[in-house]
Amino acid sequence: MPARPGRAGHGGTARAIADALRKAVVDGDLAPGTPLRQDAIARQFSVSAIPVREALRQLESEGWAKVETNKGAAVAPLSADDAREIYEIRAALESLAIGIAIPVHTPASLRHAEALCKAAKAETDPSLYVSRNEAFHLSLYEPAARPRLFDLIRTLHQRGERYLRLKFSLPSFKSESDRDHAALMRAVRQRDVPKAQALVSRHLLDTGELLHRVLRQGEQN
Repeated sequence: MPARPGRAGHGGTARAIADALRKAVVDGDLAPGTPLRQDAIARQFSVSAIPVREALRQLESEGWAKVETNKGAAVAPLSADDAREIYEIRAALESLAIGIAIPVHTPASLRHAEALCKAAKAETDPSLYVSRNEAFHLSLYEPAARPRLFDLIRTLHQRGERYLRLKFSLPSFKSESDRDHAALMRAVRQRDVPKAQALVSRHLLDTGELLHRVLRQGEQN
């Protein structure tokens, strides 16, 4: 069961519970199909049922939970089609974002992105790598100053977190991802918009296809 969040206001409590449950799914502590019982969660976090219901609604809207009438909530199953679609949409949006961001990157923002790229490369813990990977990608797009686009990308990163953890377990994934990130960082530093767009698009589309193939094989076994 996930760790108990700290004290917060009513809405903050629901968000904290959702964050804790999401982390438990990413960490593998809550497997696909695991029931998310409101009473047990409320006892775990020492709260009423209201913030728990709000947290479960939030997780359902994000694709982390599945709620069925008369059955309650459960961790949503991993879906090959969902994984591929998430990465297809990310490829389109992140290609757009990096094209807008590159001309306005500053030496400071480039140093920041470079540091995050190195942090992701050095990370060996799957759960921490997920957040390092997201931080690196988002640092490349933040200078674009497109808040709606940025929020869409961040939401898709969150929806894809548990799929990325699955990819982390595959042989050679980490070294290939590190090489892709290094090549992307070089293109951004060189202000090569077409190359950076092609690299980020290919990186994400390849990830989506790989996950789709692995999950399809799992469904057939």
